[in-house]
Parts: sequence; structure tokens; C-alpha cells
Amino acid sequence: MNWPRIWALALAALAPTLDGPAWAQSAGSTANAVGQTCNRASFRVAVDVGHTAEVPGAKSARGKYEYDFNLRLAKLIEHKLTEAGFEKTTLLVTHGKSRKGLFERVAHSSKASADLFLSIHHDSVPDKFLEKWQFEGQEHGFSDRFKGHSIFVSRENGDYRESLQFARLLGNQLKARGLQYTPHYTEKFMGHRQRQLVDSEAGVYRYDQLVVLRKTRIPAALLEAGSIINRDEELAMEKPERQALIAAAVVEAVDHFCAARRPQERIARQTGTASPTRSSFAPAAMLPAAHAKSQR
Repeated sequence: MNWPRIWALALAALAPTLDGPAWAQSAGSTANAVGQTCNRASFRVAVDVGHTAEVPGAKSARGKYEYDFNLRLAKLIEHKLTEAGFEKTTLLVTHGKSRKGLFERVAHSSKASADLFLSIHHDSVPDKFLEKWQFEGQEHGFSDRFKGHSIFVSRENGDYRESLQFARLLGNQLKARGLQYTPHYTEKFMGHRQRQLVDSEAGVYRYDQLVVLRKTRIPAALLEAGSIINRDEELAMEKPERQALIAAAVVEAVDHFCAARRPQERIARQTGTASPTRSSFAPAAMLPAAHAKSQR
């Protein structure tokens, strides 16, 4: 009996459990298992850059505009998705006034026959929570009270169940990489910005009124990637390492989502025969169960 060879094979089998981060082992093995059923080359993802250069969204604790954070992260996500084989990923960049741009985003995703819509944002807080500080000789608002990401879906979306399914996948991938969502949207002190937490494990909130979520006829989610009004988190969001973690989580979530969908769903969606209230996921794919701006 060739004992040296047997021991070598045994050690090789154990190797994945001996080193490397746990999320990389589990996520990678799962991706290999399900990736065979996902036709990445034909799956279309619309990555939406939140806000516009003319209406750039919230200001960070150091006076930078949200739009710049959104554009940078969305571009990286688009690149990583394309690199992973999702060749028909599109980046949605709109211009001009905010509300007009919202409907342009919805129209673009429909025109592109997208299978999934993901809007990228960075969070702030209501003005009542802001404090003042000096940075580089100028006064800015900040709030270190809250930090973390959040994911929003709309029950009025044309495919709410699959929107929620993707949001759960994304939230769990972010969690697996050590990133935590912010729970403050559940608190009464948020007033009219208080939201229902529909998945406490993945950090998914319900926000029915968001235009880019409720007007789209395809699965859609909005990611507030982090709080740029929090001084420490703003610095973290500017680091390539944090951006890479988020992008990797998105790619993994998209791959799982793509693999879990039934092949006939895309045909049904194109012919208008898909039911918005029915889940098109195989049972095995189901998981256990700002300030967000008033219009997105």
C-alpha cells in the first residue's frame, strides 16, 4: 500500500479547512457548484449609479458628494461582473434633475431587457442627527452614531419575490465577508424614514415608494453601501479593500441568483406571460428567512 500517497491525498482534501477565510471557502465552493447552471454570458445586469452629477445626493463627513462614491463603486461592480463572465452587464449613468433621471433609469433597464436591476448608493442621516466639525479649515456635518450598509426592496416592484430573494443573497454575501448592516431604520426616532425590516439576517428593508424599485418590472434592489456621514466609515468606503469586498459580494449574489432562476423565466418575462407574484426559483435555492432618500 502506498501510504505516502494516501496521506498526501488526505491532506489535500483537508486543505480548504486549514487556511483561508471561511467565507472564501464556502462562497467559492458554492459558486462552483451552482455556476454550471448559470448562463452568465446571457444574463443581463443593470448596475445603476445613484443620483447624477448635477444632483449629487448626500454630502460626506468631509464634504464629498455621494455621487462620486456611487460612480466609483458601480464602475468596479460592473467591471467585476464582466470579468466574471456576465458580459452583458450595463452601467446606468443618467444626467440632469433627479426625478427625471429616475424614470430614465427604469426605461433604460427595460430597453436593455435586463434580468436584474441593482442601484448603488451611499447613506447619510436626517439633518437632526448632524454634528459639526472642522476638516481642512472648513466646517462640515457628520454623525458617527450609525454605520453599516442596508438593502431596500419595494413590494410594488413587478417581481417582488425575486427582488427579495436577490436582496437576501446579497445581504448574506456581505455578512459572510464580515460586513454588518445598520439596524437604525427600525427605530421610532427615524420618524417617516422608519422602515420595515423584512429579513433580520440579511439586513433587507422594505421601501415601497422608491421609484427605481417600484417602477421596474424586473427584480430590483437598492444597496446603501455604507454611511459616508460617519467619519470612520467614510474613510473605509474610500479604501479599495472595502470596495473589493462589496463588489465580490455582488458578483457572488448575482451568480447564485442567476443559477437559481428557472430557464423559462426569461422567455416568460420577454413575452409578458410571467406572473409578478410567483417565485421562479427552484425550492432548493430559497434561503431562510436613509436616511434613504424619499425618491431614488
